[in-house]
Amino acid sequence: MSNWSWDIFLEAFPYVLEGLGITIGLTIACYLFALVFGFIWTFVRRIPIKLIRWVLLWIMEFIRSTPPLVQLFFIYYAWPMVPGIGMTLSPFTSAVLGLGIHYSTYIGEVYRSGIDSVDKGQWEASRALNFSTGKKWTKIILPQAIPPTIPMLGNYLIIMFKEVPLASTIGVVGILQMANNFGAENWRYLEPLTIVAILFLILSYPSAILINKLERKMNRRFDKKAPTGSKPISKAEATG
Repeated sequence: MSNWSWDIFLEAFPYVLEGLGITIGLTIACYLFALVFGFIWTFVRRIPIKLIRWVLLWIMEFIRSTPPLVQLFFIYYAWPMVPGIGMTLSPFTSAVLGLGIHYSTYIGEVYRSGIDSVDKGQWEASRALNFSTGKKWTKIILPQAIPPTIPMLGNYLIIMFKEVPLASTIGVVGILQMANNFGAENWRYLEPLTIVAILFLILSYPSAILINKLERKMNRRFDKKAPTGSKPISKAEATG
C-alpha cells in the first residue's frame, strides 16, 4: 500500500462525485426505455404470423448475443454513416438507445413469463365477458402478470446500473469517466478508481438486499395462492 495516498483520495472524491448524477440519471433513463421497449417485444411476439415471430426472435437473439459495448460503438460511431437513415446522436442518447434496447430483450422475456403464468381461465373469462383487447390486458392480464415479475425487474435495474460505465467509452461523463479524467490529469488512477468501486458498492449492495427481500416476500405471497401464481379476478373487480 506504499503507493496509496489518502490526500489524493480526498482530493479525487468530490471530483469523481460530480459524475454521480449523470450515472444515476443514465441508469434511470436506460431502465425506463427498456421497460417500455420490453413491452413492444412482448406484444409483437404475440402476432399470429410465424414469419414475423421468427424474424423478431432472430433479432432479439442477435441483440442478446452481441456485447453491449459493440452496440454502443455502432450506434454512436457507425450509425451516423449509414446512408439515408443515419444520424448523429449525443453520447447520452446513444447510451440510452444502446443499453436500453439491449436489456429490453431480457425484460421482454420477463414480461412474457409473467403473462404466461396467468391462468388460462382468466383469458377465457375475459372473452366470456366480451372485454375489448385493451380492457382485457389492463383489467385482467397485466394486473396478474406484472407483480410476480417485480423482483426480476429489480435485478435488471441493478445489473444495468453496473453496465452504465460502458457509456464512458463513447464520452458519457459519469463517475468512471471522471475517475479516468482525474487519473489522466494527475497520473494517479488507484485512488479515483477505488472511489468508483466504493460508490457502486454503496449504491448497488443495499439495493440488492432490498430486491432479495422483496423477492422472498413476493414468493411467499404467491406460494399461498394458486399454483399459477395468479389471483383470479372477478367481473366486479375487472370492471371496477
